[in-house]
Amino acid sequence: MTGTVPTWQQLRDLKRAEFEDAGDGWHEVSGRAGADRVRTDKAMTAKLRETQDSESAKSAVTRLERLSRNFQYVHTECGLIRTTLNSLASELAEPQVRLTQALEDAERLEFTVQADASVSYPPAVVCGDPLIGEKEKKVPGGTALGSARLPLEPHPGLNGRPGFGYVSNPNAAMAQEIADRIARAVRSAAEIDARYARALRGLKAATGLDVTEATLKDVAGDTAAVRRTARVYLGDDLPYDASPAGRKEWWDGLSAEQRREYLDVAPDLIGSLDGIPSLARDEANRNYLPVLIDSLEKQGGEDAQTKLGGLRKIEEKLGEQTRVPMYLLGIGDEGNGRAIVAYGNPDTAKNVSAYVPGLGTKLDDSFAGGTLQRAMDTAKGARRHDPSSASIVWLGYDAPQSVDVMSKGDAERGAPAYNEFMNGLGATNENKDPHITAIGHSYGSLTVGTAAQQGGIPHADDIILLGSPGTGADKAEDLGVGKDHVYVGAADNDPVTQLPSKQQSAAGFAGLLAGGPLGAYVVGDIADRGDDDLYFGKDPASEAFGATRFEVDHGAHPILDGGGFDAHSQYFTPEKDKESANNIALIVAGQPERIKTEEWR
Repeated sequence: MTGTVPTWQQLRDLKRAEFEDAGDGWHEVSGRAGADRVRTDKAMTAKLRETQDSESAKSAVTRLERLSRNFQYVHTECGLIRTTLNSLASELAEPQVRLTQALEDAERLEFTVQADASVSYPPAVVCGDPLIGEKEKKVPGGTALGSARLPLEPHPGLNGRPGFGYVSNPNAAMAQEIADRIARAVRSAAEIDARYARALRGLKAATGLDVTEATLKDVAGDTAAVRRTARVYLGDDLPYDASPAGRKEWWDGLSAEQRREYLDVAPDLIGSLDGIPSLARDEANRNYLPVLIDSLEKQGGEDAQTKLGGLRKIEEKLGEQTRVPMYLLGIGDEGNGRAIVAYGNPDTAKNVSAYVPGLGTKLDDSFAGGTLQRAMDTAKGARRHDPSSASIVWLGYDAPQSVDVMSKGDAERGAPAYNEFMNGLGATNENKDPHITAIGHSYGSLTVGTAAQQGGIPHADDIILLGSPGTGADKAEDLGVGKDHVYVGAADNDPVTQLPSKQQSAAGFAGLLAGGPLGAYVVGDIADRGDDDLYFGKDPASEAFGATRFEVDHGAHPILDGGGFDAHSQYFTPEKDKESANNIALIVAGQPERIKTEEWR
């Protein structure tokens, strides 16, 4: 095909396999470039960074990074060409089949398809004889488009007898219908051909060898263009409505080339799909990250700038060499932003935890700087007890930002998404019986508690509640893992673990409105409340709730010592609360018998 209007003969004779063969060639080039980039990064750049600190070494690293970008550019662009060609071959199949069927029908009826797409048909037959004087007629190619009528033809008489008016020739209608089908097939092929010709013309590299910022943006634009062009080819088979296990089965059933097409061209579709293996999700989201950054840059505005701060920080961290490898399992700009980050591969690790953050968390530079560090600290701590451990931070919902912390709405909306994610962890983990821990901090513990009460958190063996204002449950056994598998860290000087119940004084409620949890602590005089009810149900650290409470550093008093929220924010951090961080790590590593416990409130 050429981008011009094809003839029916060209569509008939089209060898779609030739496009697929060409796509295979581009796939090979793309694969080689991708492998060269990995070798450059791991075998050359990483070793130079680790072993050399001279100016010449820094200069060499800069050049190697440029080479890596070049390889990545070739890898992506060649992959886009491959997908475009494969998609073109796939979409042309339907009009070609429709044309073939029309031609076969014409042959069966002894009609003749002319070079100009008109269809010739034989004269009518009356009483077994052709009309006297009639010759073969034809209808123009596709002019009626389904509106053909049976024409009346003059009947001059049969066998020498006088004529009796006009008769209809049914061949005319059938010929017109075939001509219309041919025309529709050719027009459909022409539309497909023009669309893909535009996409292929856009996949043209700039001159020079340097992949600049503008070039990377061009890659993002090329990806979006190919994605729009190949939307039917790529999107029809995505198992959105399947279970995570069903999606895993679908992914495993794809060829290596098909998986590569999704990763290169539709990374946002794959990167957030629970049930897709972590390595594939990580690659998809790394591919999608510059596209999302470019999109937010074009949007402008305060909200976009906030999310850009978080995404750029994540992008920076992905480029760093870390002791525990980092995997990007999800990103998005929905709501307050989405980000799912793992430290350690959750598919190969025997122990996996997924932590849900709470009040005030959103996709910004604070999330990328502080919240991610909590998952990193948990992974490092757990790996000291069992090297086969991974830790995840899951920002897959909108955590409350201010006074909306008083509502269960965000938790109720986030709980199904968290359960879906946890179901995906179980589907993709390669161990026979992995140990999976659900962790909720602050309002995130309400989200985890709500998820647990919606039929149980899939595959979860243990639940850890940190700085919890309540889970919506009255007893640990209501969380679906057995009360002996629910663990609580609650600092006495953490204001969030001291929120008043809804039945308590209006003063505490007014404090929430005025100054959030700390305001409630002050105005409601919660320290002397004398019961074990919190704002969202029974205090998880109370005897009535029945969970296992572990030792934490109780921190500075929020008022008397000016501690504010310090005690609420240090549970994961070894430098500030070594006891809590180690207890969390032991539970995540599947060794809860070694934790240090303390009395209930």
